[in-house]
This record gives sequence, structure tokens and C-alpha cells, in this order.
Amino acid sequence: MIPRVTATVNLSAVQHNLRQVRKLAPSSRVMAAVKADAYGHGAVPVARALDEAGVDTLAVACMEEAQELREAHLRAPIALLEGVLSPDEAALAAYEGLQVVVHAFWQIELLEAMPSGSNIAVWFKLDSGMHRLGFPLDAVPRLRQALARHPSWRFQGWITHLARADETGSSATIDQIAAFDRALAGVPGARSIANSAGLIAWPSARRDWVRPGLALYGASPLPGKTGAELGFQPALNLESRILAIRTYEAGEPIGYGASYVCPERMPIGVVTVGYADGLHRALPNGSPVIVRGRRAPLAGRVSMDMITVDLRGVADAQVGDPVLIFGEALPAEEVSERAGTIPYELFCGLTNRVRFRYLGGE
Repeated sequence: MIPRVTATVNLSAVQHNLRQVRKLAPSSRVMAAVKADAYGHGAVPVARALDEAGVDTLAVACMEEAQELREAHLRAPIALLEGVLSPDEAALAAYEGLQVVVHAFWQIELLEAMPSGSNIAVWFKLDSGMHRLGFPLDAVPRLRQALARHPSWRFQGWITHLARADETGSSATIDQIAAFDRALAGVPGARSIANSAGLIAWPSARRDWVRPGLALYGASPLPGKTGAELGFQPALNLESRILAIRTYEAGEPIGYGASYVCPERMPIGVVTVGYADGLHRALPNGSPVIVRGRRAPLAGRVSMDMITVDLRGVADAQVGDPVLIFGEALPAEEVSERAGTIPYELFCGLTNRVRFRYLGGE
């Protein structure tokens, strides 16, 4: 069976990107974000590749994601970024030996209700300005008291999250780092601040731990930059194929809503990918794909199962030719910008109609 759309994930690129993270922050340990199915790249194979490459900890959002990795017998520790939501989850976290990122006092109460001697590892998350999750900065003394009450808890350290690290011209990140440091002045425990943008753009955010996500997949979190320009390797190529080629006369409309009208007699290629595969419907006319090494612009709206492209610049194109939607030769950063979104959403939006295959790894 010939797949309509294929996502080829290069696990060696993921491992290269981990090494690049370590070059940027050689004194830091690495907590790699593999939440959201490893940003759409496949949680288990990506986590296994990172584990083989010696990552220090894997980070997921929720218990279901942690269980998927545990069932795959990953050796690396696993951190639960949103913490536990119920007594059952607290018990399961202890049983699985997860690191629980605690962001609210009701979560502390869940852990305190566990039987004495339970295997509990905790991070405390502080809100230094993101204003999403986290304890207020003035709660640090109360949190230290909670640790003193429970000497059996294995304290991992203090975490905060940067809200505007991708805005290199803003002082907001400097302000967040300073607020975090003031709240923890003289307080023991490891610190973790930097996400991918913080790691790349803000050296002062590279503390005991860094928490890269997007950079591990080879894309840039900074506007106007590609991952390749920053030394990272794109890990995913999304490809489809030409299903049909037809020639239309000047003035003929193409696709839904006649959003594209042929300016001259021209060949139009029909490609088997659409928004049901995760390609954004917002991509405008002129957005490129790659056919036979050359750019072919979108001509007409993205539909559920197909796109139509202008093949005037690829006169030798044939039915069955592969079409790169985004990847190494067409950065996801460029495609997502044209769609008015970000690479994160492009990756995470791939659907179960896409056939995944994996290359490389150690």
C-alpha cells in the first residue's frame, strides 16, 4: 500500500540536537520535553533515542503520557510537568517513580495524604511572570516548610517558565529571571529556567537544568531564524505525492471558492495532502512545496484531502513524484509563518492519517 502522506523522522537529528543543547549549556543537565507525542514526532521512538543519547530526564505533560513511556521501558527519569490531579494519580506517580512538578498547595495536600515512606520526588514551580501555573514567589518560605515536614520527599529543585523568551528585544525575560533569583536568594536546591528560546537567546537562563522542547526537533523558537541557522537539524520531513497533473487555460479558477485564477495556460498538480492530515487550511496562495528540488507555489485553497500547486516552474513533474510539504529543504518555520502560526502547531497538528517512519538513532 502506497501511503498518501509520510512523516520521516530522523532520530539521529534528534540526538544531534541534544548534543547541540549540551554545547550551549555545558554545565546544565537536560530535561527534554517529549510531551504532546514528542511535539508530534512520536513520543516513544523519540524518547528512546534521547535515552540512548544520555538525556538526564524526560518531561511530559500528563499521567497518560508518562505511562506510555513507562510501558516502553525507558530508563531515563520522567517528570510530570502539570503534576498530579487526584489521589489515584499521586499513588501512581509514586509507584512509577515519577518526578512531580508541583504548582499549587492542593497538590501538596495530595502528596501529604500518601502513606508514609512513599516514593515521592518533587519539583516546585514558581510563577515569576508567566501567570499560568506556579506558586507565587512569596510562597517560598511555606514551600520550604512543607519540605521540612516531609524529609522523605526527594526534592529535585525549583522551576519557572519564561513567557517572552522569544522576544529578544524585550526586558521581560531579564525581569523574570531577576524575580526568580530574588525569591530564591540563599535557598538551596537546583534551578531550572530555560526553555528552548531561553536556552538559545538568554545565557543567564542556563542554570542547573535546561528544558528544551522545540530545539530538540530542529526548529527555531526565535522569529526570523531557522533551526538550521542555529546549529540544529530538522528532524521531520513531511512528504506527499502528485496524484494528477492537468493543464488549464488563462482565466480558469482552481479549487474551492475560486481563490486562485490561472493567469495563463498552465499545469496544475494535485497533491494528496490536506487539512485532514494536519496541513493548515490557512496557507495562502503562493505558499511553497518542493517538487523535484524546486519550489512549486500553492494555487488554490487547502482542502480536506488535497492541495493544488502551480507546476510552471517544474515542467518535468510527473504523477507519482514525491512532494515535500515541509522539512529539511523547506523549513517548518517558513511554512508555519505563512499559515499565521508557529512550528509547534504545525508539528502537533499532524493526524493519524500520516504514515510515520523512523531513521537513524544510535
